[in-house]
Amino acid sequence: MNAHRTTKDRGLRTRRAVGLVVMSAVVPGSAQYVAGQRRVGRLAMRVWAGTWLLVLLLALGLFLLRGPTMALLLNGGVIAALKLGAWAFFTGWALLLLDAWRLARPTRLPRAAKLSLTVACLVLLSTAGFSTSVAANALTAADNLSLVLRGGGDSRDNAGRYNVLLLGVDAASERVGIRPDSINVASVDVKTGRTVVFGLPRNLQGAPFPADSPLHSLYPDGFRCEDDACMLNGVFTLGEEHADLYPGEDAGLAATREVVSELLGLDINYHAMVDMAGFEALIDAMGGITVNVARDVPIGGGGSPVSGYVKAGEGVHLDGHDALWLARSRHGSSDYERMARQKCVMSAMAKQLDPSVVATRFVELSEAGRNVVTTDVGAGHVAELTDLALRAKSLDLQTVDFAPPLILTAEPDLPLIRSTVARSIAASETLDKEQPETVPADSASPQISSPSADAMEPEESADVAGTPSSTSASTEDDAGTPDDESAVESSDAPPICSVG
Repeated sequence: MNAHRTTKDRGLRTRRAVGLVVMSAVVPGSAQYVAGQRRVGRLAMRVWAGTWLLVLLLALGLFLLRGPTMALLLNGGVIAALKLGAWAFFTGWALLLLDAWRLARPTRLPRAAKLSLTVACLVLLSTAGFSTSVAANALTAADNLSLVLRGGGDSRDNAGRYNVLLLGVDAASERVGIRPDSINVASVDVKTGRTVVFGLPRNLQGAPFPADSPLHSLYPDGFRCEDDACMLNGVFTLGEEHADLYPGEDAGLAATREVVSELLGLDINYHAMVDMAGFEALIDAMGGITVNVARDVPIGGGGSPVSGYVKAGEGVHLDGHDALWLARSRHGSSDYERMARQKCVMSAMAKQLDPSVVATRFVELSEAGRNVVTTDVGAGHVAELTDLALRAKSLDLQTVDFAPPLILTAEPDLPLIRSTVARSIAASETLDKEQPETVPADSASPQISSPSADAMEPEESADVAGTPSSTSASTEDDAGTPDDESAVESSDAPPICSVG
C-alpha cells in the first residue's frame, strides 16, 4: 500500500514539475503565479501579453500600412530599442524558466525524470538564445539598412514609372573629385516591375543643363570646353566646385541628376550611387555571380600591369574581385564595351540574389551595402521597390546604350536621345499588354535589348513579337552622323558578357 502511494506521489510530482516548466516556457510567469508568487507571475504575464500585442500590431501595420510601418521599423532609435528589448525579454524569460525548474523541486524527482527535465530546460534555453541572437542580427541588418535609406527622393511615380539614377563611382584616395565611371537610369514600371536601363557614356559632351539649373547660366549651350575635356562624368566634380549654388544639397549629385534628367527627358525619382572600391565586398556577400563571358577580360591595365584575366566561358562563376574587373576593365576595350559589361554584372546581381542568400547572409549583405551604396530612397518606400524588384527578376532586363553608332559622343543628337527613350519605354510597356496594339511602321519600337559590346541590340517591333531577337544598330553616313534613326544594319558580334 505504501509502495503504491509512493509511486503515485512520484507520478504526481513528475507531472507537476513538467507542467510548471511547460507553463513557464509557453506563458512566462504562469508557473510562478500557480506556485503562489502572484505578483511576479502577474507582471511577467502582462509583459508577455504586451509583447504579443506589439507583434500583432506590427503585423497588421505591415499588412495595412506597410510604408509607414517599414519607416518606423527602420528608424535607428526604434531598432536600438527593439534589440535591447529582445535581449531583455530573453533574459527575463530564461530567469523565469530556471525559477520554474527550481519550483518543480527536481531533487525530489526520480533520477530519470530529473535528468530529462534538466535537459529539456537547457534545450529550451539554447533554442531561445539562438532565436534571440538571430533576431538581434536581423535588427543589426535593419540598422545598417536604415543608415543607407535616408530618404529625400521623390516617391511619386512619373507617368506610371519610377526612374532611378544609378551611378558607379571610384572614390579612390588618389583621384581628385568624384567622376562616375558608370551612368545609367533604370526606368521601372510601377505595376509590373518591367525595367528598361538607359546607359549614358561617361565621355558624352555637350550635356545640357535645364533652364532652372544654377549652372545653366555658366553653360547655356551645354557642358562644353575648348579642349573637349568637359564630359558627362565631369559634371559631378563641376557641381562640387560650385557647391555654393546648391545650398543644403549634395552639389555634385544634384548637378549630375539635373543633366541626366534633361538628357533623357525623364524626371528622376531616386539615385543610388555605388562605390566601385566596395563593390567587391557586396558580390562576395551574395556568394558571387555567374555569367557567360565571350572572351578573356584583362585584370589590371591602365596605370598598372595586367595581372591576369577573367577567363572566357559559359556559366563562369565570379567572386567579387573578378566581377569587379569584368565591370571596370578598360584595357584593350572601348568605353561602350565596358558599359555593356557593367550592365551584364548589374543584371546578374539582380537575377541571382536569391531569397535564401538574403536569409542566410543578411548581416554581411547589409554591412557591405552600408559601405558601398548611398541613396535617397526612404525607408517608407523600400517595401514597394523591393516588391517591384522581385517581380522584375522573372522578366528580361532591357537596355539601351547611347553609344556609337546610335549617337556620337562629341556631337550627340539630343532630340534623338529623348525620342529613343520615349519609344523604348512605350515598347517595354507594350510587352505587358494582353493584346499588344499594332505600332505604325513610321513609329516602330526603338532598339532595346540585352547588353551588347558596341551598341544596343533592338527587339523586334511590338506588332511582330515583342521579344528580343535580332541584333542591329543605327547606320552612319560618311560624315559620321546617324543618317536615319530607323535604318539598321546587322551585327553578328556576340555580347562580351551575358547572363544565362
